[in-house]
Amino acid sequence: MTVFDLTRALVDIDSVTPNEEAVGIYLADYLSKIAARTGGRVERIEVEPKRYNVLATWDAPVVTLSTHIDTVPPFFPSREDDEFIWGRGSCDTKGIIASMIFALEAMLAQGERRVAMLLVVGEERNSAGALAASKDSRGSKYVINGEPTESKLALGSKGALRFEVIAKGRMAHSAYPQLGESAIEKLLDALERIRKIPLPTDPVLGPSTLNIGTIQGGRAPNVIPDHARAELFIRLVDNGDQTFQAVQNAVAGKAEAKEVLRIPAVHMGALPGLETSVVAFTTDIPAFNGAWGTPYLFGPGSIHVAHTDEERIAKREILAAIDTYQNIARQLLQP
Repeated sequence: MTVFDLTRALVDIDSVTPNEEAVGIYLADYLSKIAARTGGRVERIEVEPKRYNVLATWDAPVVTLSTHIDTVPPFFPSREDDEFIWGRGSCDTKGIIASMIFALEAMLAQGERRVAMLLVVGEERNSAGALAASKDSRGSKYVINGEPTESKLALGSKGALRFEVIAKGRMAHSAYPQLGESAIEKLLDALERIRKIPLPTDPVLGPSTLNIGTIQGGRAPNVIPDHARAELFIRLVDNGDQTFQAVQNAVAGKAEAKEVLRIPAVHMGALPGLETSVVAFTTDIPAFNGAWGTPYLFGPGSIHVAHTDEERIAKREILAAIDTYQNIARQLLQP
């Protein structure tokens, strides 16, 4: 099986969160065959019923190759042309998994046994697999996390702060609005205040960004609305404390802002000979909480086509990543 065959085989297994069981079984079996030839061990570590992380080890790990095995919906199968492999998860992260496995095999063939592989569930929703793995460290000093970074080593990744903003009012006949209290108007006022918040900026990560993702509310056009709700997503460049308080201050007297998710921004290091970048998306790295070692972030493919119906990964990037993962690991393994 070539690295392209493996990529397509992984894409063709529906693994939309939380339906990772089938791809987990496939990967555990695939890695078990490698382990049987090389004296390694493969574990399926339950996170939830029918959901488990896959860990492959040889000697005590110093460097761990890690990425997630779930995808966003909707599932659609693979296809390929001369340049690309297409399909759901092709760049996020089935092509990455394939290149990591081939890099691992190459290092084992050269006698290097201090490299492990950790494949986790749930990154696309709540990092359930990484959070579980953070409680089960195996002594790894470094973790190379795989995400589509356009084949550049990321110096940092933005965090995430998600809110539900809820406004309450009082119903009335729309002909007599003075008898009611519009929750939608309250929500709009609160959102306008939030939009005027000066968000933090970081010299490496750049500015924080705000997206008002959903708005819901009301019952009928001729009824003063008694409820309204919006969902916000802020890409953080710090730990989020300042922004959290600013949002609370902005909605005061108009609505309630409930924090749903917070993941701090992450700064990472460079390595000689590797081109670098900064990414705006969030990864499993904060959820590992340092348990698997100092993080590095690298992967073939572009985040700009991930989560779209045009998702694809260049074959040349998959091939190059096999060498780059070995290069990163060897640098980190040096005394």
